[in-house]
Amino acid sequence: MLLGLAAAATGLLMAAGPTQPVPEDSFGAFVGAGPEGIQRLVDLQDWLGGTEARVGHTYLPGDEWVNIEGRPEFLRPWAEWRRAAEDRLFVLNVPMLERNEAGLSDREVSRLLRDGTRGRFDDHFRTLAERLVAAGIPDTVLVLGWEMNGTTYSHRCAPNPGAWRTYWRRIVTVMREVPGQEFRFDFAPNRGRDAIGWDRCYPGDDVVDIVGMDSYDQPPGESFDEQISQPYGLRAHVDFAKEHGKPISFPEWGLFRNGDNPEYMRRMLEWIAEQRPIYHTISDYCPHGVWRCDTNPRSAELFRTTLTGAGADWWFG
Repeated sequence: MLLGLAAAATGLLMAAGPTQPVPEDSFGAFVGAGPEGIQRLVDLQDWLGGTEARVGHTYLPGDEWVNIEGRPEFLRPWAEWRRAAEDRLFVLNVPMLERNEAGLSDREVSRLLRDGTRGRFDDHFRTLAERLVAAGIPDTVLVLGWEMNGTTYSHRCAPNPGAWRTYWRRIVTVMREVPGQEFRFDFAPNRGRDAIGWDRCYPGDDVVDIVGMDSYDQPPGESFDEQISQPYGLRAHVDFAKEHGKPISFPEWGLFRNGDNPEYMRRMLEWIAEQRPIYHTISDYCPHGVWRCDTNPRSAELFRTTLTGAGADWWFG
């Protein structure tokens, strides 16, 4: 059975043909938030035949401000991982509000965003910046207020776009004032319009370093061509970033509503190779993943084939 899957995956890869290589240091995965995620990166590399994941990705808990400030014991293992090799990149998702998944009303979210514009939460982000610098990871990529165009998080934009943009700008200003920082801020909406067009949330070129996009294989039945061409889709993402002179990223991507879909996997890997993001990190857990999720065997074999052996030669370049 596995041999058949490998052959099918290789056939898909050969049919596609080589596309533009993506820089090797851009590849990573989210495989766990804490120290277990670091060990799993090592195990993932073994599964890929030694292909190195040079991007480590984790998320600050969004339950309480004390966790959004970045507890030293949470940051320490990731800082050690990052400092162990100069060519590694550490990516950290940062919530803009506490109770980030508590289902707050739009009215409450709007009020909190306005509070943010007035400086109520400045100290929390100053503390985070100071702790990142003290930990020896001042060059962290910060995915601030991710998926702001959706409805999942309290740090969403739609309830008050003007306040959201102003609050983002204030956070970036506060964190950049910390001596020694070299942060890069990644503006990363969901693919598609969702609750609001993500361009309405864009806070300005002077406070954004990277334009990212989270892009999963959804909704059901949608082709990859539709994911490219839809309003606020993959093509719009690339064009917007080019217009604003920014590199792109894919902080989150993976399978979802269409199950084990090797066609999506093949096309997304080709899109990444063609567009050359500064980094991309697959969400490797069920239902999105390929290594830690055994319900996607065909996509897993294609991913593995692409990132090892001859596949890696053309994909990484």
